[in-house]
Amino acid sequence: MGLFELFIVAVGLSMDAFAVSVCKGMAFERMSWKKALVIGLYFGGFQAAMPLLGYFVGAQFESKITALDHWIAFVLLGLIGFNMIREALSKEEETGSASVGFKAMLPLAVATSIDALAVGVTFAFLRVQIVPAVSFIGVTTLLLSMAGVRIGNLFGVRFKSKAELAGGVILILMGTKILIEHLFF
Repeated sequence: MGLFELFIVAVGLSMDAFAVSVCKGMAFERMSWKKALVIGLYFGGFQAAMPLLGYFVGAQFESKITALDHWIAFVLLGLIGFNMIREALSKEEETGSASVGFKAMLPLAVATSIDALAVGVTFAFLRVQIVPAVSFIGVTTLLLSMAGVRIGNLFGVRFKSKAELAGGVILILMGTKILIEHLFF
């Protein structure tokens, strides 16, 4: 997996965190870069830790299912992508809390990074260099989450569903690309 593909995956994975960050930003009366950094660190940290965990789990089974790895990547990324698209098209409104405390942020960070766990399993099958990959994903998510807080504070909900939709489409396309490369090249 090249740098461009990794960037695309990182952006796709960070769209849930970006969308939640937009909601957080809407809840702030005044923009706070300190709070934006805290939010970015939570989301970026979990987006880096979860694929690392998934990688170690996937590495345990890699030798047993190498012949199916491209199908696993395709299915996992496709399911994650379709779920993000479904959430983006959902009519349910999410309300944001202005709290950036541990009790408020931990569940959000875990919930937005569950898909990264599955991507980590995929990385094990694809033999991705995991430390640079998870670092790149973490930093990308940190920066996009901070930007999301700012955008949410400025513009409100307008971009939330578009970000989730874009993230879902990106992940589905990456899964399809992996499948096509393994089947035909």
